[in-house]
Amino acid sequence: MVISDAVRSAIDAEIAKYPEKRGALLAALHLVQREHGWIAPETAKAIAEIFEIRAIEVMEVVTFYNMFLDRPQGRHQVRVCTNLPCSLRGARELVHTLEQHLGVEAGETTPDGRIHLGHEECLGACAWAPMMRIDDTYYENLDAEQAKKILDSLK
Repeated sequence: MVISDAVRSAIDAEIAKYPEKRGALLAALHLVQREHGWIAPETAKAIAEIFEIRAIEVMEVVTFYNMFLDRPQGRHQVRVCTNLPCSLRGARELVHTLEQHLGVEAGETTPDGRIHLGHEECLGACAWAPMMRIDDTYYENLDAEQAKKILDSLK
């Protein structure tokens, strides 16, 4: 996976915003992931060359944040918050219901490649628990039927 000229230009524009090049690393990772869907080892190496750091330093960032993917996954990232407030309001049961509905376990992708199901420690909206994030959209005050309908509507 090579970084396209358009993404490279966007990375250069981000770098120009910071006094030190490395300040733009997170933005660069978002741009590359948007283009490829994940950060492959060869892509991490290309990013490392741009930032004049080692590839392992790029992968340390990728594997630290749950917003970056280090392997191909489904078209849609579905994450159910399972921290204490959401769990107290049924999030763990919701995960089990969605596992049964999709035929996969948390951490797996549906056979058609449409949905990767997982959990997240905190989505920061405890007052509206239980909740889930699909890609960049948050869904709050969910019950099992609502959540299944939302997943079924995903292309």
